[in-house]
Amino acid sequence: MPRTIVVAAAQLGPIARHEGRAPVVARMVELLREAKARGVGFVTFPEMALTTFFPRWHIEDPAEVLSYFETAMPGPETQPLFDAARAFGIGFYLGYCEMIPGRTGAHHLGYNTAILVDPTGTIVGKYRKVHVPGNATPDASLKLQHLEPWYFDDGNLGFPTFETMGGKLGMLICNDRRWPESWRMLGLQGAELVCLGYNSPSLLPDNPKQNALRKMHHLLPMQSAAYQNGLWIVATAKAGLEGGCHMMGHSCVIAPSGEVVALSATDGDELLTYKIDLDATQEYKRFFDFATYRRPAAYGLITRPHSEGQP
Repeated sequence: MPRTIVVAAAQLGPIARHEGRAPVVARMVELLREAKARGVGFVTFPEMALTTFFPRWHIEDPAEVLSYFETAMPGPETQPLFDAARAFGIGFYLGYCEMIPGRTGAHHLGYNTAILVDPTGTIVGKYRKVHVPGNATPDASLKLQHLEPWYFDDGNLGFPTFETMGGKLGMLICNDRRWPESWRMLGLQGAELVCLGYNSPSLLPDNPKQNALRKMHHLLPMQSAAYQNGLWIVATAKAGLEGGCHMMGHSCVIAPSGEVVALSATDGDELLTYKIDLDATQEYKRFFDFATYRRPAAYGLITRPHSEGQP
């Protein structure tokens, strides 16, 4: 029998800099309610879904920086999301900022994290973003700051997969999608569905010649990864004009064939749904047949930190 499930990308529109959790969680609960009405079994929310994308600013007030991090998950403000998921019987992926106990100050407080929650409201998996992009220190010469390495440590959990909801699921976050190694690590473990949230600017004021390519560069690595690893992908944006920066939408569902089978139409709160068959991954996994055709002995350069001739 086919292993089918209706999945959804629960795209969020902008979140204000000092907006509290309650109104954001209320929006997410409404998306879950809509998902229930549309027969969805699993929802993917964005990266850092509970707050504005604060790494676009150099914030020196430790109290403000701390306000963007979760010290418990779920906590009192996020519990309604878990309660709604349990009531509706829907699993979800949630991106958020995870506090490291004992850290203080205004930077390096924690991880850019995602969790998998099953339809009972139980956390069944955690991933911490590995490819943390941007500047490690503020750069006043830039029109747009990108300070993820200033605020977050590199993820230290590797690329785990999780047997849940009838399949094998993996997670990535934003910039991880641009690195083929991320996908291959999940593909080698037999992942069938990978969920990914992101916050990506539509325009790059410090490199405007790239602006026309932003959508292509967003979709291209995921389409190739889906095909080369035999995966379904659900990728979800936080979109729209947030903090003076326009964030791209283009939330999507990508089939193991590499085809974009669903694509969001707005830059606001939007539920994008698609019925997937997890068994459809097997045709592509058999075609590439990693056990037979991979040549790990020839790939040594990939795992060396730096090599002569590398850019």
